[in-house]
Amino acid sequence: MRTSETEPRTPPRGTYAVDPGVPDPAYLAFWRERHLCTLTTLRPDGSPHVVPVGVTYDPEAGLARVITSGSSSKARHVLAAGEAGARVAVCQVDGRRWATLEGRAFVRSDPDRVSEAVRRYTERYERTPAPNPSRVVIEIELTRALGRG
Repeated sequence: MRTSETEPRTPPRGTYAVDPGVPDPAYLAFWRERHLCTLTTLRPDGSPHVVPVGVTYDPEAGLARVITSGSSSKARHVLAAGEAGARVAVCQVDGRRWATLEGRAFVRSDPDRVSEAVRRYTERYERTPAPNPSRVVIEIELTRALGRG
């Protein structure tokens, strides 16, 4: 039990922080399984916008990626944050197991980056997304990884 608000909180048993660039094997294996995820962005009024998405995790690059249409609300929320990027989180859950990646998100329209994101999505979700000429990738530069497994 904490004696003051300044003392760090002890995480619940089984919950742990992970270096997003060097995840432990179990954490990485969980992110390689096929799971629907959520992306949380912030609306201009600061309220959270949570939507289901497919996410790929690339610890070597320190990135998580979400493909979407450039006109989607999630892309617009990230763009509205400006050059500093938008603070976002992606999460996946399977029973009592869960994993969250947090970081700064940026919308990228470079064809090579979009193609790489589509390739990774196809690999993880075992299906090729339908063609979309307005597709972009939301790249999340990871700052934190949490989980319970």
